[in-house]
Amino acid sequence: MTPLLLLPGLLCDAAVWAPQMAALGRSATVVAYGDANSLTAMAQHALAVAPPGRFALAGHSMGGRIAFEVLRLAPERVERLALLDTGCHPLAAGEAGEAERAGRLKLLALARRDGMRAMAAEWARGMVHPSRVGGPVFEAVLDMFERRTPAVFEAQIQALLARPDAAPQLSAIACPTLLLTGEHDAWSPPAAHRAMHEAIAGSRLVVVPGCGHMSTLEAPAAVTAAFAGWLGA
Repeated sequence: MTPLLLLPGLLCDAAVWAPQMAALGRSATVVAYGDANSLTAMAQHALAVAPPGRFALAGHSMGGRIAFEVLRLAPERVERLALLDTGCHPLAAGEAGEAERAGRLKLLALARRDGMRAMAAEWARGMVHPSRVGGPVFEAVLDMFERRTPAVFEAQIQALLARPDAAPQLSAIACPTLLLTGEHDAWSPPAAHRAMHEAIAGSRLVVVPGCGHMSTLEAPAAVTAAFAGWLGA
């Protein structure tokens, strides 16, 4: 069985992948990034802790961007690739990029002032489908973010603001690739995944209905089904 390497997103941990691992009945290596403040450093750490040889690689959100770096650094190690609720472009130029920077730093200031859970309670409202705000999935996201610190949040924000442009890599990806996003993902919308799908030959695109950015937790059965097909491809 091919080893599985899982890359969580911003402030996330192994809990974000728990439903899939339980349903698939298999173990995986979930990468923790520590205080790394660049996607390249996070990818280097992922390769250091990965099982020897080739592996299946899945990244959610920021983890998808780290997956591109893993693929750039060691393409021969990646047997198959899954990119969930993510993107490939760098920080936008001009006002759009400055707006993203300001929004992320505003959340960091809130976390420092009022604590991680208070920050998460505001931020996560836009990360799940509106029907799930205040429900069990929403609370699970808050629990996960609360396990992190403002220092880790700052390091990961720095990494994301300095993210490289991975779009030129897409046409060279030749391994079985899954692209998945929530129908209502406002952070990484279906249109962005459709563009990546069209650029990666032979890739599969899954858009999960009634789902926001936290697809692995919001729609665990749909994501597990997509994973099963991807791992068996």
